[in-house]
Amino acid sequence: MSTTNNVTSGGSPAATIKVWDMFVRVFHWSLAALFLMAYVTGDELEEVHIVVGYAIAFLIAARVVWGFIGPHHARFKNFVRPPRETLAYLHDEILLRAPRHIGHNPAAAAMIVALLVMATVTCATGYLATTDAFWGEEWIEEIHEALANITVGLIAVHVLAALMASLVHKENLIKSMITGRKRP
Repeated sequence: MSTTNNVTSGGSPAATIKVWDMFVRVFHWSLAALFLMAYVTGDELEEVHIVVGYAIAFLIAARVVWGFIGPHHARFKNFVRPPRETLAYLHDEILLRAPRHIGHNPAAAAMIVALLVMATVTCATGYLATTDAFWGEEWIEEIHEALANITVGLIAVHVLAALMASLVHKENLIKSMITGRKRP
């Protein structure tokens, strides 16, 4: 891993390491932008909404593939943890004593999986609503909308957790998802 020397406020050099590769960063921000676009165009600009939904589905498929072939911190096997470990981490996080992780912590990993699953199911129900079998069926549209709203709630928790972890561990996680770099 490469390091870069930056100067801290105390004047001493602080090394950073590359954690998030370009694909993960572009995926993250693209998915955020596309989801927002899909959410606001839902009933108003149906054609745009559908195209954006397909783009989201493509992004998710690419991220799943990258989760198996990408670099270390992008691979699911290197950050998805068992439920017991995730719950223990959440417990420690509530008590503000959770350990810092270079890559995704267990709670963040669970959130990634939840967001990927919710976005996938939302895309699937959106697609079904455009098929002959379900065209005009109000119940599939209501499920699609409910899934999108649940996803918005998950996104809010994700953003708040990133801000909380940034404060607790004294690092800017949003900046690291832009630059790809974190302190070791």
